[in-house]
Amino acid sequence: MALTKLERRLRIKRRIRKHVSGTATRPRLSIFRSNKGMDAQLIDDLKGVTLVSVSSKSKEDKVSGNKTEMATQLGKLLAEKALKKGIETCSFDRNGYLYHGRVKAFAEGAREGGLKF
Repeated sequence: MALTKLERRLRIKRRIRKHVSGTATRPRLSIFRSNKGMDAQLIDDLKGVTLVSVSSKSKEDKVSGNKTEMATQLGKLLAEKALKKGIETCSFDRNGYLYHGRVKAFAEGAREGGLKF
């Protein structure tokens, strides 16, 4: 029986999450992408707390351009917010998505902004 796209992504996500976990010093950078936008957050899994978050839909996180350009801008914005809170390193959780397109653009933007992962 063939898997749907969502089932396949969730299976990959579970496999990734077995190994990737976040702490206060090295939080997990989790991303979510939909057809219209993108969200990302730095998570401390030990406490179950979101430390920093950005969204292409929120009013204070101003991003523009096509979806790939928005992803790059969001990555830089998240890195800027994280550095203000004293977070320099994180572990990247691509959430089951392939490291390609918007996910890759976001990661490169975050690295340009100064995050290390």
